[in-house]
Amino acid sequence: MNLQEKHRLQELARRYSELASNDANQERKQRALQINDRQAVRPIVWIDEIPWHEMNTDDELTLQCEDDFARGMERFFLTSLYRWRHIQADMVLEPFYRIGKSCTNSGIGVEVHEQVLSNDSRNHIVSHHYQDQLATDADLDRLRLPVIRADREQDARNMEMAQDALQEILPVKLHGWNFGFAPWDTISMLRGVEPALIDLVERPEFIHRTMEKFAAIGLASMEQLEQEGLLDQDISSLHCTPPYVSDLPASDWKGANIQLKDTWFRGTAQMFSTVSPAMHEEFELQYMRPLMAKCGLVYYGCCEPLDNKIDVLRSIPNLRKIGVSPWANPYRCAEQIGRDYVFSCKPNPALVADVADPTVIRKEITNILTACREHGCAVEFVLKDISTVSYRPQNLITWSLVVQECIDACHR
Repeated sequence: MNLQEKHRLQELARRYSELASNDANQERKQRALQINDRQAVRPIVWIDEIPWHEMNTDDELTLQCEDDFARGMERFFLTSLYRWRHIQADMVLEPFYRIGKSCTNSGIGVEVHEQVLSNDSRNHIVSHHYQDQLATDADLDRLRLPVIRADREQDARNMEMAQDALQEILPVKLHGWNFGFAPWDTISMLRGVEPALIDLVERPEFIHRTMEKFAAIGLASMEQLEQEGLLDQDISSLHCTPPYVSDLPASDWKGANIQLKDTWFRGTAQMFSTVSPAMHEEFELQYMRPLMAKCGLVYYGCCEPLDNKIDVLRSIPNLRKIGVSPWANPYRCAEQIGRDYVFSCKPNPALVADVADPTVIRKEITNILTACREHGCAVEFVLKDISTVSYRPQNLITWSLVVQECIDACHR
């Protein structure tokens, strides 16, 4: 990292630091905490998983640094400043620069084999055709427990480089991670969705053996993350949603090592969208519950509709937040979620994919707000999975403004 690159990062850090000191950050953080505490206050609105390659219409996101580490820092500052200027919503800027803890991972013995197709070389969202790597018992025998080790030497190098670049303009903080485990996401990539769904019916015992293997992999990963000091309750995001909550860390935390009970667990079974509640219980939840019980709180659900499965989700220990996808019925979800859990709403990203129509956006958001208000739900809106805005950044600006207008009208 040369002197010019350091000056560039320092200039961006000063601008970031000034915005991070804005009182709005603490107000939003407190409101997000209240929502995760299941209080039905004004909803939080976050925008994440943005197609950044489509947003740089005026060179606001053009990187100038050449060094890889410097470019990573520059990208963080540029995207944060861009979001604050244009699609701020209720984003929170923390008054420090985060360095994620490093580790090595031996893997699980089997890797994804796939073909991909893309219609935009700049977009990482592509079409996948997976080759089945777990079709037989012999294939299952190839699965191994991962070996995870903290890389503290790399942490020290990263901290030194970041601190040297920022020169105390902005504090640098080393942080760990929460544990997210979605075995059916991994299985779908190692096998393809179709063969796995067929085997649920035709070879259920084979699927049980598969899940026994993956449950062991998940448990081994959790325990090693804890042993290696790689966990953290102070995370910047819980899979695109606000992570702030009063109940973490655990009440007996002594201010030293973070344990699993001090952290969030993130779970989902997205390919189970077409699976019955009984099969969801048999082939996923019964294997994941012992893992989820080790963590302080659980956030469950992503793109799969869960409006007909909330009864079985109630068996999850420490469940706090339920993902409500665009394919779920918001009225059914709100009625069942009530005041027991957080209604983590994922509005439809298709509404910003072409031309953002305020009328259509307003209808979707108002329906959700009405349902949540009727049943006293604590609700957050998280627009994510935004694979494209058709190179129209204005779409996200329009969406953000309309959503806030709807919330204003509902919370007068």
